[in-house]
Amino acid sequence: MSELVTGEAVALEMRPAKLPSRGLAVLIDLVVAWAVYLGVTVGIVASTSSLDDAAAAAVAVASFVLILVGGPIAVETLSHGRSLGKLACGLRVVRDDGGPIRFRHALVRGAVGVVEILLTFGVVACIASLVSARGRRLGDVFAGTLVVRERVPAAHTAFIPPPPPWLAGRFSGLDLSGVPEGLWLAIRQYLTRMGQLDPQVGWAMAERLAGDLSERTGAPAPQGVPPAAYLAAVVQERQARDARRAFGGSGGVSGSGGSAAGAGYAGPSEYAVPGAPVPVGYPSGGVPPGPAPRPASPAPQAPPAQPAGPAVGQKSAEATPPRTGFVPPA
Repeated sequence: MSELVTGEAVALEMRPAKLPSRGLAVLIDLVVAWAVYLGVTVGIVASTSSLDDAAAAAVAVASFVLILVGGPIAVETLSHGRSLGKLACGLRVVRDDGGPIRFRHALVRGAVGVVEILLTFGVVACIASLVSARGRRLGDVFAGTLVVRERVPAAHTAFIPPPPPWLAGRFSGLDLSGVPEGLWLAIRQYLTRMGQLDPQVGWAMAERLAGDLSERTGAPAPQGVPPAAYLAAVVQERQARDARRAFGGSGGVSGSGGSAAGAGYAGPSEYAVPGAPVPVGYPSGGVPPGPAPRPASPAPQAPPAQPAGPAVGQKSAEATPPRTGFVPPA
């Protein structure tokens, strides 16, 4: 078993895929890719029989690169790490921190796979997978990815307390492109285990991680916000972006302080300053200023009493005819 932290910030005991299952998945992918490549090649040869040798060679090289190299990259990018062979074997490619892969991960895996799988008939990939403790080939090492088994039941060991609702969506404009995967993994592991740490030690670690994160994003951490709450809010923002990128729309993590932000909130002690009194309902040091109290509205007064009208059948002496704009005749 190998502990990973998923994109939902949940520590999972997941089993990395070993050589036999990975070899079977690669074999299925290669059979499908070569079948498509041969079919396309036959069609190209039949349609380009009038071309000279140089043009035919260029078309053959282009079809090889597009089908045997670009095809797996496109499939892994669009399926978020599941090719046909991996789907059949119950495998999936994920990042080192358990999140979904992107185009750059699939591109590095595909480019390195040309050398260690196609050109060496898989010998280099088999040796690297046997040597690695988690069964990773060179493409996984350079891309920062891992192939895991999806059909193994995962045990949820710990949850990250979500940030306070008043911090949800506050960092929607933060640039997270410069934050490395290793720092994300360190932040998530800290937030998962911060309840097991000594308060002073945990506070020091949170300040150091918050400083590293602020340096990578180029924006300082907001004043008065506990570093652990700041880290949790930024992690939640990244989860929301990953969910929108993977599934489209605004699914995933709520960014407006809704139920997703407040559900499962573990209480103010999770993000409290060690040794400081904590207000009820909010972490210490980060209580947002509440609205000013409204002055008490005056008690409603009874409307003034209307004078009694004339008795029925009598004409009021003060009654005047309504003004119509016309002069009565003399």
